[in-house]
Formats: sequence, C-alpha cells, structure tokens
Amino acid sequence: MSAGSDLLGYGVELSKPFEGLSRTVEDYLKAIYKLGQPQAAVSTSALADELARSAASVTNMMKSLAEQGLVEHTPYRGVRLTARGELTALRVIRRHRVLELYLIEKLAYTWDGVHAEAERLEHAVSDELIDRMAYALGEPTLDPHGSPIPTRDGEIAERDLVSLAELQVDEAAVIREVSDHDDDLLRDVAALGLYPETKVVVRRAASQAGPITVEVEELERVLERDLASVIMVERVVGEV
Repeated sequence: MSAGSDLLGYGVELSKPFEGLSRTVEDYLKAIYKLGQPQAAVSTSALADELARSAASVTNMMKSLAEQGLVEHTPYRGVRLTARGELTALRVIRRHRVLELYLIEKLAYTWDGVHAEAERLEHAVSDELIDRMAYALGEPTLDPHGSPIPTRDGEIAERDLVSLAELQVDEAAVIREVSDHDDDLLRDVAALGLYPETKVVVRRAASQAGPITVEVEELERVLERDLASVIMVERVVGEV
C-alpha cells in the first residue's frame, strides 16, 4: 500500500508515520500488519489471540486507533490499517529487524535469542539511531531470519512464499524466511541446518498432520509439521 498525503480531517499529513505512540499502540499496529497480509481485514478475535488480550480490550483500542486515523474499523467486519497506520507499523518493523541484525552482527547475540531483546528496544530507539545502525551494517535488505527490512521511506519487498509444510513430495524450494517468534523452534531449525538460503527437496510426507522428510545437501532431515509451518520457502520450478 502506498501512502497518500490526504488530511482526512485529522489536521496532519497522513503520508507520515504517527509520532509519540505508546508501546501498546505500536504492538497493535504491528499485529494488524502481520495478520492483514495481503491487505485483508483483521478480526477482533484474531487480534485478541495474537496479542493475548480480551475481545473487549481490542474493540476499545480499535475505536481509539480509528479516531487517530491509523485504522479503518467496521464493526463485525474487521479492521485495516490506513496509509498512515501502515507507515507507522512498517517503521516499527524496520526498527525491530535492523536491531536484530545489529545485535547479532555487532554484539554477538544468537539468532534464537535476539527477538525478545529487539522487541524491548524497538519502542525506545530513535529512527536516526536505526538509520545509523543500518548504515553501519551496509544498508541490509534482510534481517537474520530472512525477513525483508522496510526502507526508511516505508517500502518493503513483496515475495511469493509458502510454508515448507505446504510443499508436495519431490518439490524443491529455497528457504527464504524463518519466523522469529519462538526461540525453541529457531533452535530446532538451526539444529537441522535449515537456515535462509538453504535449498531443500521434500522426499517424504507421512500425512497432512505427520512429519515430513527433506533432503538438505544430500542428507535427509525429518521435521514435524509445526516446525515446517514456520519456515517460508520459494518454490524452485523444474528441479527435483
């Protein structure tokens, strides 16, 4: 979504992210962005589950965010980010992903232990500090887990990815991204050598709910479906 410059009655330019928001508001905007891809309405119940909040609390927050021009909220039909809300969400996501990479590259954090630290810091650091970190890192486009880093202007790369769990037997793919929200799963992924940019081929799949076997560098690895579901891949057409 590209941001426009409409005022929409709020007295501010909506092509700019909202300044001075609380951590709670920023977390809501991030969650709506995550659940609403690609540009779908997000239900109150989905947000409540994602953020571990009550439905009533989420409904009240949606009304507040709508009043600030950050979301469009239609009762019983869900919520979408406005252009300004999306820019604000992408700014927080940029902070988080640059922080993760900086903490790993410069301060020797591990890829399975950096998420919580970045979550704490993303609400406190300035955009200037993040830009300086990005410059020191060589203006990276991906975070340590393969997720695209939004630009300072709020642009983010779009990719056609599916989860490893969705592949059929003999399908080949390249791992592009691994969810960073569960440290234990990240350790399991690392133990199997399933890092971003690794090529895999599905060799066996027990059932829709059972484990799958993939070939990695001529070695077979067995993983459960819940683990495969957090590994996002890009299909490689014509290779087995």
